[in-house]
Amino acid sequence: MPDPYTPGHGSADYGVSRYELYLDYRVSTNRLSGHAAITAHSHVELATITLNLAGLRVLKIQLDGQRVQRFSQRGHQLFIFPARPVSAGSDFSLDIRYEGSPGPLRGNWGEVGWEELTDGVLVAGQPTGAPSWFPCNDHPSQKASFGYTITTEANYRVVCNGVLVSRHAKASRETWVFEQSEPMATYLATVQIGRYELLPLAIQPSFPAHRAGTADDGGRRAVPQFVAAPRALMATATAALARQGQMMEAFETCFGPYPFAGYTVVVADDALEIPLEAQSLSVFGPNHLTQQWEDQRLVAHELAHQWFGNSLTATAWADIWLHEGFACYAEWIWSEASGNATAQQRAQGAWQLLSSQAQDLLVGDPSPELMFDDRVYKRGALALHALRRATGDALFFGLLRTWTHRYRFGGVSTADFVETANQACVELPGFDARAVLSPWLYQSALPPLP
Repeated sequence: MPDPYTPGHGSADYGVSRYELYLDYRVSTNRLSGHAAITAHSHVELATITLNLAGLRVLKIQLDGQRVQRFSQRGHQLFIFPARPVSAGSDFSLDIRYEGSPGPLRGNWGEVGWEELTDGVLVAGQPTGAPSWFPCNDHPSQKASFGYTITTEANYRVVCNGVLVSRHAKASRETWVFEQSEPMATYLATVQIGRYELLPLAIQPSFPAHRAGTADDGGRRAVPQFVAAPRALMATATAALARQGQMMEAFETCFGPYPFAGYTVVVADDALEIPLEAQSLSVFGPNHLTQQWEDQRLVAHELAHQWFGNSLTATAWADIWLHEGFACYAEWIWSEASGNATAQQRAQGAWQLLSSQAQDLLVGDPSPELMFDDRVYKRGALALHALRRATGDALFFGLLRTWTHRYRFGGVSTADFVETANQACVELPGFDARAVLSPWLYQSALPPLP
């Protein structure tokens, strides 16, 4: 069924299991030649296969190795008409060649997608920017593995999701190959291109004040962390990220093991309105690189999205609080763990702010126009704080670890979280997760602070 938050994006008629993207891009002219090899499975008979692609021209399509004679592009959609319908329950492959000058797509949330920087490229796909650079089944419920083979000018660095497999230069061009093996929503797929250096991020020693979610951390691996930044910004970037290793440690204690092979922060040369999250990496502007709380909370927020939003991804945009409320609450957890304001103090501040604002939004179904409203973030965090107060720390953080383990790399809903909470707290007399959460999520009036 189409998602009313993003009409025209995504199809439940088939599922993609793999995108293999071969991109040849020229930074100087913003010219992209693309080749997408897509592996999929039909859930119903397909007389038409519908994908999302916008602003780029399709040259040729093959279905299961046979050239497709009929296809058309309208708006943000690509319609493929097989000579014979694809039968229900069938595996099939698509090979799509396309080209053009990619650019961001305009919607309710401003411009999203492929964006030229002063000297490079940034891709910010949330929520509907993925079709600006590759054909896809564009919905967060449709997760797949990705492979990237990207060729561009040799004096640039390419950063994508996942692990760098290889790189090789030929004349003035260089090819970078990445593998993102864990399933990923299309909006989280990203390409960053810039004159970046890449350095491992030094990890500071453990500190004793991260016990909020105390758990046995024996055998925990050190997660490889990197920063990619222009040489002139590298010292500033590493200083601003100096405590990210401690954030990682605190979050693994509270949320369970970090879900991916590593984590990279890309620092663009251009100022950005907000930082951007993608699977296994985040993107910051030089305007976010300070030790002040307003910037440090953003470092924590984007890191927390690796658990909440990337590994666990909402299957409908109406449940965006499962991403943003959790990431906002992670800011408060870090504040408490690092010896700054407690989560209770942060909650009091957020509640006071919300009490002075319009109370005309349902956090659990905020509408397409308001899905990224700051009230969704803060009130979603307050819903979690209310749950923590109702259960106590041991049960609450045990619940979060169960949540991230049970649905690792999968799709989630608010109903799934309520069910998991009730199961995790089954021995707590009279506990009902829905009764605790519903006033925060499904009533417009702001409940009292617990």
